[in-house]
Amino acid sequence: MKHYPRSLVVAAFAAAVAIAPAARMAAQPEPSVVHLWENGAPGYESRKDVEDVKVQWGIAGIQNPSLTVFLPTFGKATGAAVVIIPGGGHRMEVIDVEGYALAKWLASKGVAGFVLKYRLAKDQSVEHSPYTIDGEEMMDTTRAIRLVRSRASDWDIDPARIGVAGFSAGGYLAARASRIYDAGNPASPDPVERVSSKPAFQVLIYPGEPEQIMPTKDSPPAFLVAGSDDKLADGLAGAWLRFKQAGVEAELHIYSGVGHAFNFRPNPHPVGTWGDRMFEWISDNGFLKGKSTPMPAPTPTPFMAK
Repeated sequence: MKHYPRSLVVAAFAAAVAIAPAARMAAQPEPSVVHLWENGAPGYESRKDVEDVKVQWGIAGIQNPSLTVFLPTFGKATGAAVVIIPGGGHRMEVIDVEGYALAKWLASKGVAGFVLKYRLAKDQSVEHSPYTIDGEEMMDTTRAIRLVRSRASDWDIDPARIGVAGFSAGGYLAARASRIYDAGNPASPDPVERVSSKPAFQVLIYPGEPEQIMPTKDSPPAFLVAGSDDKLADGLAGAWLRFKQAGVEAELHIYSGVGHAFNFRPNPHPVGTWGDRMFEWISDNGFLKGKSTPMPAPTPTPFMAK
């Protein structure tokens, strides 16, 4: 057996001890789960221990709505956060490629991601759901935004930079939460209910019912994305025009030759870069560490349209 000098062994041990804390600090924290209500959803507390049902492409049967929390690496947080609402036709939730994948990616870039598991109005795992879209699904959505804002200091988040992102059916909920919100009830005994439910910005990925998106001058800025082969694309283009008419900052991306449900996953088509475009938009609008320097206006030439 080979023996090493004692000084070399001590030095190696000291180096390992010094590196270990740094490695822990550099590692992205493991996701955690926080339920929207400590004792279960109001009126349905008896269902809080019912487990979710695994179905093809995702989950269903959610009875105790929650947020799965993905936080940035220590020291990398920008202070921005996004509540992510997966789609699934209000029947199920595509929780991986329309939830966890995006949240993990955002966290790696310094933005906290919170994936919402919400109750389903058309739950495919049961014969009849007691929930409705504009009732419990919206209740879970606004509660999620309030919960993140109420615990902003715990998660190193700026309460003024909490946005919402939704896919398909989740996009409908995100758009609706961006139109119907309130400042909170300061007299509520529940601290979560005392804070605002208004998102700072909205990201709508092939959202359902785009013709119902009716922004006002007070609506949060919006990033909109869909595929040209999706029947929702025309409606989303119309929504972008309504944002423009309302004087609200909005950016629209419609990718040619692409249909519905392209998710957030690797894709050789240009639509696979929509996340990068979204992140650039979030940054350009000042929701990271400040607005980027605007590009100077081009110098007029005789060939430019007047």
